[in-house]
Amino acid sequence: MIIEKIMQKNVLTLSPDHSIQDALNLIKKARIKHIPIISEENTLIGIISDRDIRDAAPSILSKNEKLDALLNKPVKNIMKTDVITGHPLDFVEDAATIFYEHKISCLPITTNGKLVGIITKTDVLNTFVKLTGAHQPSSRIEVRVPNITGMLSEVATVFHKGKVNISSVFVYPEENEKFKTLVFRVQTMNPMGLITELEKKGYAVVWPHMLGE
Repeated sequence: MIIEKIMQKNVLTLSPDHSIQDALNLIKKARIKHIPIISEENTLIGIISDRDIRDAAPSILSKNEKLDALLNKPVKNIMKTDVITGHPLDFVEDAATIFYEHKISCLPITTNGKLVGIITKTDVLNTFVKLTGAHQPSSRIEVRVPNITGMLSEVATVFHKGKVNISSVFVYPEENEKFKTLVFRVQTMNPMGLITELEKKGYAVVWPHMLGE
């Protein structure tokens, strides 16, 4: 899935000359945590968050200034200008990697420098939940198989013969590179019949365990 499919297109923004008070009001009213700062040409030039406002207050508020004076300062005084961005045609997993590596929770989406959308960690999490089918009644089955070509299709045949739909499949490696684990999300609330068939075929079902094991 590409970012364009999940990004929020109606982005709330401010100009660099808006006041910190304006930013604070927008954050409270819209219940958001990040505000992209754009130029008159809709070019992304910075971003400000509720945390930026909290962190900046002690550093730019001197003993002789009042709180009103601080809040009347323009957001360009405290906005971050080294903004990490994404492209509408990037994959959602690319965005997830950016969130993980850079420890950020918001990603403005641009095309040729112009702001066209925004996504958050929550958007990505909701997408992954839907992609895995975990939000619907289903069961999770994990099967440990040799790390060789064709194992996924072989195991999937068991589900096909059992007339059970597969909502999603994930493959992840194990420490022992000779094996891998196939994680199936299937549309049944009683997977025991499938587990029995998988074990009859000689596959190692690591989850769920049969009662008594």
